[in-house]
Amino acid sequence: MTHSTRIVGAIALLLVAAGCSSDPEQQGANPLKPLTVKEQVSSVVKKDGGYVVNWAGVLANSNPWHFGENVVATVIAKDAAGKEIVRLEQPLNAVPPAGLLPFSGEVVATERPTQVNIDYRPAEWRLAGRIVSAFQSFPVSDVMTVRRENGYVVVGYVGTPYRLPASSLEVTALLRDRDGKLLGGGSAFVDDVRSESTRRFVMHIESVQDTSKIAKAEVQAHTWGSSSRPYEQLALGGSVPMHTVKPTTAAFARDRGRQGMAAGDARP
Repeated sequence: MTHSTRIVGAIALLLVAAGCSSDPEQQGANPLKPLTVKEQVSSVVKKDGGYVVNWAGVLANSNPWHFGENVVATVIAKDAAGKEIVRLEQPLNAVPPAGLLPFSGEVVATERPTQVNIDYRPAEWRLAGRIVSAFQSFPVSDVMTVRRENGYVVVGYVGTPYRLPASSLEVTALLRDRDGKLLGGGSAFVDDVRSESTRRFVMHIESVQDTSKIAKAEVQAHTWGSSSRPYEQLALGGSVPMHTVKPTTAAFARDRGRQGMAAGDARP
């Protein structure tokens, strides 16, 4: 093989590799879609020491193979004259592939806001290391709600389907009326969640207007952190089998296998 032949072969290999790139942004055939705001709401409640601004929302990721990372919500509250009295940046958890991310937050303003706007920094995309089904949701159980004169209480338990312990989870409750309309929300954190037990969470939500309209609390848990690393590590560690109880009946004395078909039966 001559020197020139080697050069031509190397160039051909480079062209083939470039044509087989799996990055959709490089190919341009399937560009990644931005996160969309599925729901969003805010409210203002007068409390001792100021006005509590509460907000809640749901972000949707329609990309089936990528995490949305480093998403930041910027909350801006203004008074009746248009003066900005609150500006807060809230880092959000990573949004899983083909998944939803509920979130909530609150801040105290010294003056009464008349309008609240929420903007979002575009996500940074990271290719998931596993298929979507590997990222299982964290089970929430025994949720109880109590309406109080000065707020709303949500109590329950959260577990994990993974073998590795979840170091920190954020539990978010979206509060809805009878028609399913979003009214507000609250969040709590639980640490060291293991497969053999569940951890209790308690939320005291005192910043949602007219708690008499609240009909239910929709509760979900997600890994805490703006990157996909905590979720990826849990998924790579594997999930706990759903059925772990040994059979109680005796095994067959002889494995009968499949029954042979009758002679002349030509069914597929």
